[in-house]
Amino acid sequence: MTKIETTTAGSLPRTQALIDANKARAFEDDGFTLKSTPEFEALVTEAVRDVVARQRDLGITQPGDGEFGKAMSNSVDYGAWWAYSFQRTAGLSLTGGNIFTAPVQRSAPGDVKLTSFPDRRDWTIFADAYQDPESGIGTGKNATEFPATTGPLSFIGQEAVASDVRNLKAALLPGEQGFITSLAPGCGARIENEYYQTEQEHIDAWVEVQREEFKTITDAGLIVQIDDPSLAENWDQINPEPSIEDYLAFTQIRVDAINEAIKGLPKELVRLHLCWGSWHGPHSTDIELKHILKTILSANVGQISFEAANARHEHEWAVWEENKDIIPDDLILVPGVIGHSTNLIEHPELVAQRIERFAKVVGPERVIAATDCGLGGRVHPQIAWAKLESLGEGARIAGARI
Repeated sequence: MTKIETTTAGSLPRTQALIDANKARAFEDDGFTLKSTPEFEALVTEAVRDVVARQRDLGITQPGDGEFGKAMSNSVDYGAWWAYSFQRTAGLSLTGGNIFTAPVQRSAPGDVKLTSFPDRRDWTIFADAYQDPESGIGTGKNATEFPATTGPLSFIGQEAVASDVRNLKAALLPGEQGFITSLAPGCGARIENEYYQTEQEHIDAWVEVQREEFKTITDAGLIVQIDDPSLAENWDQINPEPSIEDYLAFTQIRVDAINEAIKGLPKELVRLHLCWGSWHGPHSTDIELKHILKTILSANVGQISFEAANARHEHEWAVWEENKDIIPDDLILVPGVIGHSTNLIEHPELVAQRIERFAKVVGPERVIAATDCGLGGRVHPQIAWAKLESLGEGARIAGARI
């Protein structure tokens, strides 16, 4: 019997009490920083304890805090993994402009620019579906507005991340490994920039902001999962479609930013989460993994979490097999074997088969079975927990066969 480690990609369903408590919170004068109270903090502490215990009961061996320290005030919210960072960063303010309302930008060869979210290529190809409120593509409502960079950036989230660490560590059993998610610098730099002269300066500033949060998490002996869907997702936000060469150069800058931010941290405690965005759309313009894998593997991390269960990317397990010679010997793969984009509950046997594919590529000791993306705010809680139960059972089945 081989033990297959299991984890999640981060976000898990919030309790209604937590959603209601976030909804009731007032804002600071800046209009986007949520005020807190001792009563609210106590509620989060209790919720994290419960969500860790529930993961453990379902067979998750490396639990997270469910991202409960990242505010959600609605049951459907695809932006909580990102918007939390605004409240931990000085130099931001509300200007009325954001990535959802920004002017359309057109790229040219050698000059790649991110356009506004509504101008994404998949969103324009399937405009009728995206604009139909009954299509099932909606991304919910964020707990806070998206600000812009209007001054020098600096990290002011010391107490917030310390609270995340305290809550998770208090919920873990002795010897149990946990993880906390944190925003990648390149994702932070996707907000509007009205201060820095160049895009590179903006990214560099976010490196300095996020470096402190990363270090706080790993100093506590926890895994920091650096969330960077933009590494793959940016492809769809570039209009018209760029050349692969131009996109790889654009992406390498963002991988280099991660490497700079994690410099000196224990590699085994750093996980990179890669995805193509977790909204329930067609994803017809997702870039293929085969084009970006080598660039992604230049990230100096100990683990890579990635989508491998949904209908658009499941077949790409073969890309890992075809490129196993360039996978670093110390890299742990964290494939998604449970999807966030369907209400169907994966059969444990299918989960086991997905795990076995990757175990044959790098060995079972270098595979941690996970979810594609966060389940919280994306599928109904009852379905999310059933999916995690299937993940735990599938890992047991695979372990018995390997």
